[in-house]
Amino acid sequence: MTTGARALGRLFNVSTGAVPADAVGGAITGNRIHMKDCDTVAFLVIASAGSTDILDLDLQEHNAATGGTSQDLDIITKYYYQDEATLDGDETWTEGSQSAASEITNVGSASTQQLVVVEVGASQLSDGFEWVSLNVPDLGTNGTKYVAILNLACDLHVQRKPTNLANLNT
Repeated sequence: MTTGARALGRLFNVSTGAVPADAVGGAITGNRIHMKDCDTVAFLVIASAGSTDILDLDLQEHNAATGGTSQDLDIITKYYYQDEATLDGDETWTEGSQSAASEITNVGSASTQQLVVVEVGASQLSDGFEWVSLNVPDLGTNGTKYVAILNLACDLHVQRKPTNLANLNT
């Protein structure tokens, strides 16, 4: 029996937003994702437990793949997260809500691990802006808190086998 990708290339494409890094040691700048080939990007963030610094996130939109103009994308009103001492698959999702902003502050508890999903629709970007990124600001000076981000392009305009998928950053 052979297996092949059933969702990758049909339902979603994925790229690295940020490799695991210590957000207490400095800000983490997420890679930009071009929204020309999808309707939605879901940013999947995973964070380790830390000492006293709580996870914060910042959503940006850009008018170029590199350089260009970057600005806050003040559209986050809802996000979803799991928060537990050890993420082991038995957690339920919690809905976070706030007034429209580009920042999410204090997700969960500093001493727990977090899994966070932030979704952006292509129609939510400002005119002339086609790229988005999710960043993690410098979380402070106490201990360590490792954070990684995956960019999931969803609702693909063109479905392809995984080996023919387009680069999400150009």
